[in-house]
Amino acid sequence: MDSFIGGLVTMTAFIFMLGLLVLVHELGHFLTARRLGIKVDEFGIGYPPRAVTLFEHEGVKYTLNWLPIGGFVRFGGEGEEIYGVGSLALAAPWKKILVLIAGPLMNLVLTFVIFAGLIAVNGASTVDTVIDTVYEGTPADAAGFASGDRLMEFDGVTIEPGDTAAVTAVAEGNAGTPIDVVVERDGELVTLEVTPGPWTTEDGIDRVGLGILYVNEIEQVGPLQAIGMGFTRTFVVLGLFMDGIGQLIGGLFGQSDPPEGGVAGVVGIARGTGEIIEREGLTGFWYWTALISLNLFVINLLPIPALDGSHIMFSLIEIVRRGKKIPPEKEAMVHAVGFIMVLGLMVVVTISDVANWISGQPVLPGG
Repeated sequence: MDSFIGGLVTMTAFIFMLGLLVLVHELGHFLTARRLGIKVDEFGIGYPPRAVTLFEHEGVKYTLNWLPIGGFVRFGGEGEEIYGVGSLALAAPWKKILVLIAGPLMNLVLTFVIFAGLIAVNGASTVDTVIDTVYEGTPADAAGFASGDRLMEFDGVTIEPGDTAAVTAVAEGNAGTPIDVVVERDGELVTLEVTPGPWTTEDGIDRVGLGILYVNEIEQVGPLQAIGMGFTRTFVVLGLFMDGIGQLIGGLFGQSDPPEGGVAGVVGIARGTGEIIEREGLTGFWYWTALISLNLFVINLLPIPALDGSHIMFSLIEIVRRGKKIPPEKEAMVHAVGFIMVLGLMVVVTISDVANWISGQPVLPGG
């Protein structure tokens, strides 16, 4: 029974998250198109078949549809046999670009709003360079580190309070090499020698470094601070996403190791939703939603056929060609081939997701 309830909660949360992300994305396309005077016939909540027309305003039908997974925008003239006709395709290329970019940008804005909201409600996490836990059997344990030690100097480098990134960088860069560390212990400076190396967390994750956990304090912040910190966190995570994409591309060509965890599809994301809710509750769910929203922002801007980035690329080509359009049937062929390729990739990823599910392998590290 508990498994049934857990599955029901996971599915409900996943559908809600997917619906929110798609609805926000399509709302960006819709509002921008209306602002630029591009004809829109329908803005639908959910996917067809249509359940009811809520109302009609200025030539736009606002509808409620049976499949509760987001929304859609139907531009004027769409539904023709040849792709690329209709109000959006007939608009000036710069207008098309703005409309197409607006969808992914709304996902970026949603990420920022969620991060800022979480910080405002839960406070900001402040990590100090004071050791909270030394894990057994790790390099730090062998070197004699103790809870309460404050890291002062690491391999001759002075460590500023809270600068844990500097410690991590030096440790990872000196794996297998003994280095001197100065810590403050009970008001006195103590010098220890540690050899950074591999260790495994309690969750079974392999790491390279020391094997310590820092003191983590939660500080309540005001609304303006939350907004600023939400903005910073959004772009820090965005930078990590871009590094991950670069690593993924490098892995495909054998230039680097693929990113940890690989690629997850719809099944993997749904399972990940359940795992994060079980671990961290509502806060974890919203953090997960922010990450998926940011992922949609990045992926949709890539020049992958059938996605926003590909349509933007065709509009840029139209600008370079001084308004001369690529024949609609040729553009349609590119998007059709690309769509088939994307579907094929989704099938492969889904098979992998299902295989991991059957084998009991978690989606999230340490799950």
